[in-house]
Amino acid sequence: MPAPDSRGATVPAAAATSAVAPPSFAARATSVEGSPVREILALTERPGVISFAGGLPAPELFDTEGLRAAYDSAFAASARRALQYSTTEGAPELREAVAARATARGLTTAADDVLITSGSQQALTLITGALVEPGDVVLVENPTYLAALQCFGLAGARVVAVPCDEEGIVPDALADLVIRERPKLLYTIPTFQNPTGRTLPAARRAEVARTAARLGLWLVEDDPYGELRYEGADVPWIAAHPGAEDRTALLGSFSKVMAPGLRLGWLRAPAALRRAAVVAKQAADLHTSTVDQLAAAHYLGAADLDAHVARVRAAYGSRRDALLAHLGEALPEGSTWNRPEGGMFVWARLPEGHDATALLRAAIAHDVAFVPGAPFFTGAPDPRTLRLSFTTHTPREIEEGLRRLAAVARTDGHVPGH
Repeated sequence: MPAPDSRGATVPAAAATSAVAPPSFAARATSVEGSPVREILALTERPGVISFAGGLPAPELFDTEGLRAAYDSAFAASARRALQYSTTEGAPELREAVAARATARGLTTAADDVLITSGSQQALTLITGALVEPGDVVLVENPTYLAALQCFGLAGARVVAVPCDEEGIVPDALADLVIRERPKLLYTIPTFQNPTGRTLPAARRAEVARTAARLGLWLVEDDPYGELRYEGADVPWIAAHPGAEDRTALLGSFSKVMAPGLRLGWLRAPAALRRAAVVAKQAADLHTSTVDQLAAAHYLGAADLDAHVARVRAAYGSRRDALLAHLGEALPEGSTWNRPEGGMFVWARLPEGHDATALLRAAIAHDVAFVPGAPFFTGAPDPRTLRLSFTTHTPREIEEGLRRLAAVARTDGHVPGH
């Protein structure tokens, strides 16, 4: 039958059911772009491509037998528990294992200090939701992890870059910036940073902690790569330095040392902030997968994760060395790059007159890829920079990839008029 219109008059049924556009998306959903890295990975998935683009662990190094046995043990111990809802904070035995590993690395930690998350990316999202209001200032290294920029952008933060040099954050510049901008938090990846691979020295870490305590600042310390060290001595977390105790959210992950498909991470934070993150997680997903948590706990109890990490380090160290040994032959003359002591990435810069995005287009046509550095920057990017990951391919494959890159790097990527 006819339906009334907004004035009470009747209109034909066909007109009453005509489509009206739904309300628009939230501004944050349209103001933050998708990840160029993920898009590049999609382009390079075809067979035969040698990709230095993704920060992916090597699948042939996964302890598949050990993890399969861990899942079997989780089901054998209690299939009902493994398949049931769990607490938001996480399985007690996994929290205890995380706390024990953190304590062994020099940061005294109890199980109650830990929240298990669905990857450390979720931990960052929860902390951001707990701390950041639209318009708040968030400080980041420049360049920094691209997904962190997306996270802060979706929260409506104003992201400000902290001056950095080859070793990372410049402490004096950080203090000046905190006084001027009054930020809510500093997000940092101080060990084998993504994308640059650099590591912040211990003295600077101590100064960052003192600055945060003296000027009033939350610290978010992201450490997905810290166990992947190939040379040099370990550097204590910022969270372990005086002044950082009551204001540091430390994020960790099993993705790089076990397997990323588990989607298991953890958050260590002061009690009030951790509780706020728990409430945010309840709203997000209730809890992290029970069966995956229990399998990880069984794995940590039965397997020697440190021995496994040592094997991964040995393999990745030789792959890093292969990349560094031949990179000079693959990039245009005058290029520069660093030598990271660990992690997954080498950061390079092309000479004047070259553009990494233009070089990538030519490289993909020759079945080799990398990630241009520009998307990792806040503010004006450096178009000459690029990130190369060395973990996914064997040394022989790395050499072949660099031969392909050399075939185009001396002629492509040059900006006309320079």
